[in-house]
Formats: sequence, C-alpha cells, structure tokens
Amino acid sequence: MSPRAGQIVAAARELVEQGGTQALTMRALADRLGIRAPSLYKHFPDKSAVEARLIALALDELAHALERAEHDDDPRATRGSGSLGALGYAYRAYALAHPHLYRLMSAGPLPRDLLPAGVEERAALPLLRIVGDEAGARAVWGLAHGLVMLELDGRFP
Repeated sequence: MSPRAGQIVAAARELVEQGGTQALTMRALADRLGIRAPSLYKHFPDKSAVEARLIALALDELAHALERAEHDDDPRATRGSGSLGALGYAYRAYALAHPHLYRLMSAGPLPRDLLPAGVEERAALPLLRIVGDEAGARAVWGLAHGLVMLELDGRFP
C-alpha cells in the first residue's frame, strides 16, 4: 500500500470510528483529507475497496488481540492464557473498543476477493487451536458474536 493509500485508510477509519459506517462516503473521506473526491480513485476504485481495506485491518487487529490472549495472562479474563475465556474476553474487548469497525467487519457478506490472503484464517486460528475442531470453533465464534452484538445494541439490562 502506498503512503497516500495508507493516509486514506487512516482517514476512513477515523470516519467510521467516529460516525459509524454510514459516515464513510468518498466525499466525506476527501473532505477529511483536504482533497477532491476524484483524487481518491487514483488509489481505490470505489468505496467497497476502502471498506475492504478497513475490514482487513480490523481482522488483523482482532487476530493480534486473540493471539495475545492465547499466550498472555490477563487478570480480567475469566481464565488464564490460552483459555476459551481469555479469547472471549479479548474478542469482546476489541468489539467494544471499536464498535463501528467491528460492525463493518462482521455485518454483511465478507468481501473475501478483496481481502489479503489468510487474514480471515489468522483471526480464526487461535479459537480453532483451543476448541480443536472447525464446527466447535464456528459455534463458539457465533455465540461470541451474538453476545457482543446484543451488548453493542444495548439489549442487555
């Protein structure tokens, strides 16, 4: 990624983190950068490509958080490092710290054709290693996602 493309992604992230996914438009992004909107298309063909870059960034950050939870002790987690509780805590903490980015990453179809190879798998690997099989890991991931979404939507008393 070129330095300018990196600046565009950073500005897009700021827009999403501050105003949600609806705040990310090519015009708002250009305004944030102090450039004209057509200049963005030299680096990204469309808004979907910018969103895909943000999703890849979020998946990479989530993977890093889960890998850290897999290997480090966190006294706030329900169990020690490498436990399902530690991964659940790290997953929830990431989503709550970046709710709009999390929603972008997890809502709707994943643009796999626009993502770097292996980024999705890297995010899933710590859970797969702890649970031991793909079906179980998917079930746990689905449960964690559902609980996080309920919390983000204010559905818990």
